[in-house]
Amino acid sequence: MSEDTEPLVRRAAKRLRGWGGVAAMAVACGLTASLTLLPLAREGSDAAAAPGPGTGAGAGSGVGVGAQVKADTCRNPEASLTPSTEDGLSVRAIKERGKLIVGVDQSSYRWGYRNPEKGVLEGFDIALARAVAKGVLGDENAVVFRAIPTNQRIAALDSGKVDLVVRTMTINCKRIEQVAFSTAYFQAGQQVLAPKRSDITGYDSSLRGKRVCTAEGSTAHEALEENSFGAVFKDEGDGTKDDRDLLTVPNQLDCLARLQLGEVDAVVTDNALAAGQAAQDPAVELKGEPFTKEYYGVAAKLGNDDLVRRVNHVLVGYRQGPWQAAYRQWLEKDLPGISGPPAPLYK
Repeated sequence: MSEDTEPLVRRAAKRLRGWGGVAAMAVACGLTASLTLLPLAREGSDAAAAPGPGTGAGAGSGVGVGAQVKADTCRNPEASLTPSTEDGLSVRAIKERGKLIVGVDQSSYRWGYRNPEKGVLEGFDIALARAVAKGVLGDENAVVFRAIPTNQRIAALDSGKVDLVVRTMTINCKRIEQVAFSTAYFQAGQQVLAPKRSDITGYDSSLRGKRVCTAEGSTAHEALEENSFGAVFKDEGDGTKDDRDLLTVPNQLDCLARLQLGEVDAVVTDNALAAGQAAQDPAVELKGEPFTKEYYGVAAKLGNDDLVRRVNHVLVGYRQGPWQAAYRQWLEKDLPGISGPPAPLYK
């Protein structure tokens, strides 16, 4: 633990008393993890031994099932390339390396988090990443997990640090110009998380004058930029050396810690993530209804079309049973009533 981190965690532990006991302390530890984020985390062996991912573009082709959507429109940004098992440059580079490198979260309960008892990464996104590794390399354990903050997901792909990002990443018109997405594997929506005792009622005028926390680079932050209802949601010096990372933070879980410390009044985030946070802490709850409809996709570097097609091929089979098993194991308790994954859309 760094010298700068230790006082913050000590202060958090002191002020978190009465906020859910062990669960609250786990959140404080999660804040520490985000502040001292491991650049590389692979279970079972020395992560540094794996070379970086390839950056070549492939030209795989194939025929898939699902609705066909024109590529020259953004009315359906979740439309992706048709599935294929043909190897292009990026897939061949992964096979030569023998490992798939995936950017994930390590602090989002039920999605991508480090099990404190087992010391391994678990969750819905982790299960999907392993399924992709099996589809590409024939072994679900042939995967290197790199923990990356919310605001570094695109940068990690651009720099070649990871082959894929599987980290509750929403597909939208802006992002499809920056990364290449698979077909959607989950539907979520933005919602407000606040203490049960709060007078905040949802994404509405009750946010006026309230301090609202979001993750940098998130769709929640973009939503507040469009309509904040008078909420205070930007730090002075955002994106500079003077940025306090109080209202806009690198990792979404940091917002829950800020909320528990009384430094913010509410959090806006995906309801899928917020449900997991509410499960961790009985003192908070989702307020109002989801005010957007969003789809999560697996992200690859622009141009790595053969890898995107291979991921889409894996998802075809994943939707036929493994998706439902992962949902029952990781999400059903906190997000009940979801009958299945979104239907794929293809260009």
